[in-house]
Amino acid sequence: MESNVRSYCRSFPTIFTRAKDHLLFDEQGRSFIDFFAGAGSLNYGHNNDVIKSALLEYLSADGVTHALDMSTAAKRDLLQAMQDVLLAPRGLDYKVMFPGPTGTNAVESALKLARKVTGRANVIAFTNGFHGMTLGSLAMTGNSGKRAGAGVALSDASHMPFCDYFDADTDTISLIESYLSDNSSGIEPPAAFIVETVQAEGGVNVASKKWLQRLAALAKKVGALLIMDDIQVGCGRTGPFFSFEFAGIKPDIVCLSKSFSGYGLPLAVVLMKPELDAFQPGEHNGTFRGHNPAFVTATAALRNYWQDDQLSLAVNSKAKKIKATLLDLAEAYGADVRGRGLIQGIQFHEEDVSAKISRAAFGRGLIIETAGPNDEVVKTLPPLTIAEDALDNGLKILVDSVREVMGSPRTKKPAQSMASADEVSG
Repeated sequence: MESNVRSYCRSFPTIFTRAKDHLLFDEQGRSFIDFFAGAGSLNYGHNNDVIKSALLEYLSADGVTHALDMSTAAKRDLLQAMQDVLLAPRGLDYKVMFPGPTGTNAVESALKLARKVTGRANVIAFTNGFHGMTLGSLAMTGNSGKRAGAGVALSDASHMPFCDYFDADTDTISLIESYLSDNSSGIEPPAAFIVETVQAEGGVNVASKKWLQRLAALAKKVGALLIMDDIQVGCGRTGPFFSFEFAGIKPDIVCLSKSFSGYGLPLAVVLMKPELDAFQPGEHNGTFRGHNPAFVTATAALRNYWQDDQLSLAVNSKAKKIKATLLDLAEAYGADVRGRGLIQGIQFHEEDVSAKISRAAFGRGLIIETAGPNDEVVKTLPPLTIAEDALDNGLKILVDSVREVMGSPRTKKPAQSMASADEVSG
């Protein structure tokens, strides 16, 4: 009965019945180590005990489930936790908007807000970027296959080359600045730039600290806002809570979703500098923007995991282990490695190899997906809280799966890493 549009169930053809921490279990009783983590929405694993306890207590007390944007204790507690744990310690001053339940809702509202504030229509996105599947966010997305599903023109967007899109020596920021300073370039002055610090779906492409700093400066120079899409790589995925922290920048607007709820419940937020809070009451809304159970789990995640830097340090340690494994494989098979924190990938240059490795890994008990415009990158995306022995076992399965598909090592060429060591560790 299910539509032909289904996708992930084709990659992982079994029926799952339960999940706990880093494991998924199917009807046959088989267990699978999860290196996919709900496409990054399960940073704290499946059914995290601490977060689940808060949710069950709230539901057992008949806490409000649905409230549109009416005031509730659950919302108040989340806003206070965001101020106490996220914003004040980092010297960030943002207003908070609840736009709807998913990442694309956050992006759509950020685009509308930037256009309203600046009076401009054009938004500059980047090659290989992914920002969502509704029409506004899809216009910012580079992947031609996803764009083809729109059925209408995707307008008011210009796509520019991301960091190292051509090669490490091409200065893409200067290139973009040249377009914007030339009144015959055909590029309209932008309302905003929208960017990911690590292009997760686009192939685990990493923006350098210097590139991000120069992009922020360029946005300010041309009167555009900087929208940071931290939907997949925020919430600690790269080490610090926000993926842009390492660059020392303060975006005008930040989009969060996926792991922000902490439990896989739908929840998205938009952070905006106070002077940008320009929507009139009800000018942007959504029936499920007041998802109170997700407010409860998000609060529990913030209070339990982000009061100190212990989780960030653990992510950095595990990231080094993943990188070492991927670099060994890359050296043996002439592949490239890229990523930061616990989102890292390895690109094989033979066609369809990455998909074959994903299938072989599934057969051995590991769920791992591919990324990139042609699914050429095997992407590691385990829960941030994964136990060390589980991480080791998952990496061993990955190595065995690569060897199964690729055969004996073909080369001892030094492996290429697309990010410096400090960027990989966050």
